[in-house]
Amino acid sequence: MSWLPDDFVHPVLVPLPGGGHHLRPIREMDTPLDYPAVMGSRERLWTIFGQAWGWPAATMTYEADQADLLRHEKEIAAHQSFNYALFDAAETALLGCVYIDPPERAGADGEISWWVVDELVGSKVEQALDALVPQWIAADWPFEQPRFLGREISWSDWLALPQHPDT
Repeated sequence: MSWLPDDFVHPVLVPLPGGGHHLRPIREMDTPLDYPAVMGSRERLWTIFGQAWGWPAATMTYEADQADLLRHEKEIAAHQSFNYALFDAAETALLGCVYIDPPERAGADGEISWWVVDELVGSKVEQALDALVPQWIAADWPFEQPRFLGREISWSDWLALPQHPDT
């Protein structure tokens, strides 16, 4: 059984309140913007995602990031998982990402996490993203029990949960 209904159509553009920023599915061609965003915030991102995902490695190369984004692009097309990048209006800067994944741990039907670049921590853009994501998931995604990793449950508590029966 798929984790999403067969007729589900994923959103392709999600504006943040206040204008000026939006989310859209990430693509391999976003590597020139993604790589500096990730590596520029790597130390903080490692404290968030490192224990669970082993990402982003200090040794991650541009080519490895490009391969990762191609994998994400293919997973999005197949509805296996979703990575939405946060962009400024002109898409001249990638400022963070939102991940929407099938559940790895019991008790949820979707697992959602997100981040912004170091420069936006505590900013109005981060606050808008923090407010938007749960509302967007509730309004546009077919989940009955979404889990917001690093928000409503710590990463360490999540890792301690039993595996989801479908994984």
